[in-house]
Amino acid sequence: MKLQVTQANLSKALNTVARIANSRGTLPVLANVLIKTQNNRLSIAATNLDLAITHFIGSKIQSEGAITVPARLMQDFISNLPESVINLGVSDNKLSITTDQYNSVINGIPAEDFPVMPAIKGGSTWKLPVAEFKKALSKTVFAASSDDSRPVLTGVYFNTYENKVAFAATDSYRLAECQAGKTSTEIEFLLPASAANDLLRIINDEDKEVSIIHDNQQVSFEFGDVSLVARLIEGSYPDYKKLIPSKFTTIASLKKADFLNIAKVSSLFARESAGSITIHARKTDSKISINAVASQLGENTAAADAKVSADGEVTLNSRYLIEALNAFNSEDIEFCFNGKLEPCVLRSPSDKDYMHLIMPLRS
Repeated sequence: MKLQVTQANLSKALNTVARIANSRGTLPVLANVLIKTQNNRLSIAATNLDLAITHFIGSKIQSEGAITVPARLMQDFISNLPESVINLGVSDNKLSITTDQYNSVINGIPAEDFPVMPAIKGGSTWKLPVAEFKKALSKTVFAASSDDSRPVLTGVYFNTYENKVAFAATDSYRLAECQAGKTSTEIEFLLPASAANDLLRIINDEDKEVSIIHDNQQVSFEFGDVSLVARLIEGSYPDYKKLIPSKFTTIASLKKADFLNIAKVSSLFARESAGSITIHARKTDSKISINAVASQLGENTAAADAKVSADGEVTLNSRYLIEALNAFNSEDIEFCFNGKLEPCVLRSPSDKDYMHLIMPLRS
């Protein structure tokens, strides 16, 4: 292999893929990135067997070839080079890297030892605008569980509902759902939250759309010059639609900034009680207030103006409430509930595609 590539393009590609290379694995090659010429372009790839990321960059190829080299060393070395044209060459499983001022050799492992994710065959293909995809994924992934004892709850559930793509995530204490784009394709798969977070890390706002293809075992996301392939979580996702109440006795409408502020202040006094705060909605004086008690520190009550349909009281985890409010981009929030024991719902009149549900605590 012999080629030329710019330092900026090579560094960008390495930053995209190198993070998932696993230096603690049993296979030494998993700590490496695969550098390979392909269709007159250079591909940089890394995998941890559950996830594979490939970034294509333009290059001036004189001869074809492939090699794998240590990901961390390659990433750090290239990022520290000045912006210039880099010459890459492979001989005897060694990668030579030369510029006007640098001449280095990195020992590699043959490309044949690099594991390749199986091709997705006969799967469903659909597309979404990048902006809608990022919005829906970022508004849901944080609600997924980190407890591996229930694997199906550790991912983002992609499904179709009334010809719309719905993203959903739950840890059984809260649930986030965001609808994005219309499709006639029947979609149902469960993406690991770790892969979802990698997608959010590498997807570029300049890319126009995401092309998605999946079968029963894998899903591939392609955008711009990057592709990410992930193994899916097996199992049946709970029918979360049944959890969402259709009617509410108490609906409090207020500014998101006001609600977020009183929630943050109250959370400071809720640390001793595992984040427990009690929310009071009062129709008589059009207020929503939050009370938190810390036996060692004291107690706090903070209130905000709100339009309230009926009096009500519910106890929630303050962290769940704050994270839910932060997920909304709109200025106005509706906080809806039915007494102390039924799920609470956060929604917004100006963001009807997003809904966040929180299970109450027993006060």
